[in-house]
Amino acid sequence: MKYGFIGCGNMGGALIRAVAKQTKDIMIADFDSVKAISLAKELGLTVGDNKEIAQSCDRIFLGVKPQVMAEMLGEIKDVLNLKKPTLISMAAGLTTNKIKELAGDMPVIRIMPNTPVSVGEGVILYCSNGVSCDVVNDFVDDMQYSGKLYAIDEGLMDAGCSVSGCGPAFMYTFAAAVAKGGTECGLSEQQAIEFAAATMMGAAKMLLTSDKTPDELTQAVCSKGGSTIEGVTVLKNSEFENIVVDCIKAAYKRNKELGK
Repeated sequence: MKYGFIGCGNMGGALIRAVAKQTKDIMIADFDSVKAISLAKELGLTVGDNKEIAQSCDRIFLGVKPQVMAEMLGEIKDVLNLKKPTLISMAAGLTTNKIKELAGDMPVIRIMPNTPVSVGEGVILYCSNGVSCDVVNDFVDDMQYSGKLYAIDEGLMDAGCSVSGCGPAFMYTFAAAVAKGGTECGLSEQQAIEFAAATMMGAAKMLLTSDKTPDELTQAVCSKGGSTIEGVTVLKNSEFENIVVDCIKAAYKRNKELGK
């Protein structure tokens, strides 16, 4: 098998769906065997267990929580070291060297995806350790239906995860607040949420395609004496920027703790 997935929870399942658009040469396993069987049947994949994946797959996604990674790898370490597959870890805080320490000296790709991979609009940060350029390039190609992939220095992975990995929850929180404000001004909840989400999508596209900074784009919306600047002034007076910065720093701190 080309790919194996150990763990097919929300994130693992989303990545499986993305990779399955490129290849069906995939074996999946999960402690919830019913979940694995259902997903495999839906996508036309193969179900196995952790040891079967270690024995037969060339590239193995490790979709388990950081806290149980050592136990899981310990159970299949001997099998892994016979085949030396490329391991693809999505465990927050665990470095490629840590995965090598737990599993043995084999190629490791470390990724940090976010939940929008489930709709093909995710951000996946990645770095590698001991992996050939051909394998990395092939991996990136196989992941194309998940969203955008960005190579990043491993030393910045925890910081990147704080922005893109945790970021969707922060964006949803902001969207919910914007929508609540809309409902208190007379919109229905459905209208307010749709308007907020569509506006975030459009603003994000402008930010990605424009050569202007976020501050410059903000100023372009803020006419002197207009309604937008009234709202922006409230955000500034409420120290909105400092609150968001503290939010990112808190997530970053926790990412560092998870790697210890």
